[in-house]
Amino acid sequence: MTKTIMIVDDSATMLMSLQSTLELIGFEVVSAADGEIALDKLKNSPKPDLIITDINMPKMDGIELIRQTRSLPGFRFTPILVLTTESQQTKREEAKQLGATGWLIKPIGGENLHKVIKQVLPGA
Repeated sequence: MTKTIMIVDDSATMLMSLQSTLELIGFEVVSAADGEIALDKLKNSPKPDLIITDINMPKMDGIELIRQTRSLPGFRFTPILVLTTESQQTKREEAKQLGATGWLIKPIGGENLHKVIKQVLPGA
């Protein structure tokens, strides 16, 4: 069965790049341009197997998205990867405390991204 990954980033270029990379690997992809849109999709659409989010976004940032996602029924153990240019240790620790599964720094190649996804998403 094909795994579904939600990608959340305010950069249209990053969304397109990630989506094409993940689809080439064989994943189904759902995208959102900010945390508010992502949260709405999480509440009203089929649950993704993995969420990959940026941190710095308008309306709702990745930290708040992680916080609110973890409070939704059925999302307590859904893997959430942070993919960002942000390298502040305090942000990383905050994301981890709120339930982020991993932290990746942009840019990341498709092969390395797939390696990390396989680590956090069994059967990927």
